[in-house]
Amino acid sequence: MSSAIGIRHLQAFIEVARCGSFTRAAERLHLTQSALTTTIKQLEQDAGLTLFDRTTRSVVLSTEGERFLPVAERLHSDFTAAMTDLRARAQLQQGHVSVAGSPSVVTRLLPSALAEFRHQYPSMQVTIRDESAGSLEQRVLNNEVDFALAGNHSQQPELAYAPLLRDRYGLVVPSDHPLAGRESVLWQQVPEDNLLLLSDDTGIRAQLTRFSQRGQIPTRLDQVQIEVSNPAGMAALISQGLGVTLLPALAADVHSFAGLSFIPLETPVIEREICIITRRGRALSPAAAALLQTLRQHLAQIRLPAWVKAVE
Repeated sequence: MSSAIGIRHLQAFIEVARCGSFTRAAERLHLTQSALTTTIKQLEQDAGLTLFDRTTRSVVLSTEGERFLPVAERLHSDFTAAMTDLRARAQLQQGHVSVAGSPSVVTRLLPSALAEFRHQYPSMQVTIRDESAGSLEQRVLNNEVDFALAGNHSQQPELAYAPLLRDRYGLVVPSDHPLAGRESVLWQQVPEDNLLLLSDDTGIRAQLTRFSQRGQIPTRLDQVQIEVSNPAGMAALISQGLGVTLLPALAADVHSFAGLSFIPLETPVIEREICIITRRGRALSPAAAALLQTLRQHLAQIRLPAWVKAVE
């Protein structure tokens, strides 16, 4: 079809073929008979074929019209279905959202916010990925997820980082540790001889390394004997008395750390910033935007863990 031929020409052709009458077809399409006749003539002229054999009493498909009818019906049906799907997505009746988050965000914040979202939009499909910060950023860059919730791991120029939460770093120790129960601990008091850390591929470790390299914290990180790739494994090691660790408050507020003590660190006070990470120049889908709005509203309403605060 040329640029002058569109879906209205297909719809007109199909209706005339079904009715066998320009008069009845025009009534069903809410058109004047002259307008419908002009539309069919435009289609025939563009095709270079006669699609209807007309007599004073009837209108019947020509041989070429009979061949074209199933094609026209399929094209019209596909277009109608596609538009219905687009409208449904715009109205949040259906759709898919893919979100990536750091372990603490996925465990501590997303479940309750997602419950609210599912209550409002029960037909929505949601995929959640729990990965390290570097992987999260790459998934956003690759358009594999709509957005990510994590720290700014590498300041990618193609990504936008909108602050969502800040949580304070602290020392996590067994409940019977000599430092347990204190209101705060100085960074100089961190026991470096039995310090456990998350591995280099995690956002928390990357941030601690930057703090150390810039001289913002006095703790040495290069003598660590045990590294773990996820906070849950870290909690198990601490519970067994193998050492202590440095974590942001939200990461230490998950079930794995129940029974352990989190003591905020001071002099200096160091915080992690959790951001909404999106691809620059890429608009969020209506479903993704709705989930993000639900998350923001949820965070404004709930009582956040100690030492965690929302960014206004």
